[in-house]
Amino acid sequence: MTKLQATANHFGTDVTAGIEAEPDGVITLAPHLAALWELAAPFLDVRNNDAHTLYAFGLASALLDAHPEADAAVVLPAIMLHDIGWSQVPPSEVLAAIAPGGGRPDLVLLHEKEGARLGAELLGKSGYDAAKIPAILAIIDGHDSRREALSIEDAIVKDADKTWRLSPHGIDTVMDWFGLDRGQALRLCSQRVHGHLFTDEAKAMARALSALESVTAWPQRQQLLKAGPSAGQNAGTTSGGDDGRASI
Repeated sequence: MTKLQATANHFGTDVTAGIEAEPDGVITLAPHLAALWELAAPFLDVRNNDAHTLYAFGLASALLDAHPEADAAVVLPAIMLHDIGWSQVPPSEVLAAIAPGGGRPDLVLLHEKEGARLGAELLGKSGYDAAKIPAILAIIDGHDSRREALSIEDAIVKDADKTWRLSPHGIDTVMDWFGLDRGQALRLCSQRVHGHLFTDEAKAMARALSALESVTAWPQRQQLLKAGPSAGQNAGTTSGGDDGRASI
């Protein structure tokens, strides 16, 4: 569970007045995309695709900042809708499609085709710019199976989708998909991500995420996790947090 509220205030003083309302790098969901999400969400309640989609959307947003030449009006709805086609694959067969050691390419293609079909319906229902829809659907139809990128927009969608696997949520999800421990999930996701990305920025993101997850598996980090709160967490300390995080 992602930590949303503090469990302590070791400093002892309210510092919230010094926090900017909209600092660089913090993103929000525009109203028209929030409306598209509401249409898409019922089709994403498959193997954690709903949360995967939101996190991949965030990664795509970051990649768009690095690529101003890319059309956000194509990238963002494409990443929002890219996996809705899994809703048309029998639930008992979804994980078989992407399992290590083989998989079911026919089901991967099916979810892409169905995703494009459903995407056309949802984009039409939302009143989305009709001129953008063909490019959006072309990205959805081939986002997993197509080895090359059709455009910078396609590259960003592909990279955001894959890079998610190395995020904390991605590792958590893959662990339970296949009954793996965290180290096994990290190795599986690493072999499926590194060497398969298009943009330099996504490659750097993926390396950073792999490095952080690697540290989590180190015995030194595991020892800190097992030790629990440290004596250094008295009020006024400048040491790292009781969960091993360095002070900032």
